Amino acid sequence: MSWFQLDPQSIASRAQAAGPPAPTLGQSVRRGMVGFTIVSLAGFAPWALAGRWFYSRIGEAGLYAVCAVVFIGLAGLLLHRLIIGPGSLSRFYKLFGISFAAYSVAWIVGWMSFRGHTGSLVGLFAGTAVMGVMLASAFDARRETVRVIAALFILNTAGYFIGGWVEGVMMQMKPLHVSGVTFSRRQLVTIGMMLWGLFYGLGFGAGLGLALHFCQTQARALLATGASAARA
Repeated sequence: MSWFQLDPQSIASRAQAAGPPAPTLGQSVRRGMVGFTIVSLAGFAPWALAGRWFYSRIGEAGLYAVCAVVFIGLAGLLLHRLIIGPGSLSRFYKLFGISFAAYSVAWIVGWMSFRGHTGSLVGLFAGTAVMGVMLASAFDARRETVRVIAALFILNTAGYFIGGWVEGVMMQMKPLHVSGVTFSRRQLVTIGMMLWGLFYGLGFGAGLGLALHFCQTQARALLATGASAARA
């Protein structure tokens, strides 16, 4: 059983009645990358710009929860067109809100349990596995579960660790002078943290676009069959 009328037949019926054409694979990946990168930069901002303030008042888990709220709040506005057909905004908010909250909890537990690279990997795998199962179930596309999880985990992990490496390089830099402008070490660290958000957004966004494309494979087949019948 699907969630929020996201089964293939419901999607195809809505899309055939009205709505923009289904995005191609390339369009889904690009939309995911661009949209989620913007979301990610905003989501990393509380940590990068005011992390100490939040940490001192609500703790580490509270800080991550604030970041997750920003992610969920902005994602629907920029990414809902990844779902085929009209009514995608409300459905995306419901689905992404639930699945990203579950991803965040799993990631926080994994990270805080092991720390370091091990904690990051455990958290990323747990989070993307939970999210992947939920996405595939929501679209009644359980046959796609492995591909959905793989897309989310591989691309999310790539963006996360590339961004973490860049942030580590920036943390080691000495004050920098560029065209008469001086960047202090603290400013360079903040820039590094935001660059982590940039790469994380690119990776996760690509994975999300690919995952949602896989989830709607059968809906696309139904739409193609309907279009062929209409031309016959």
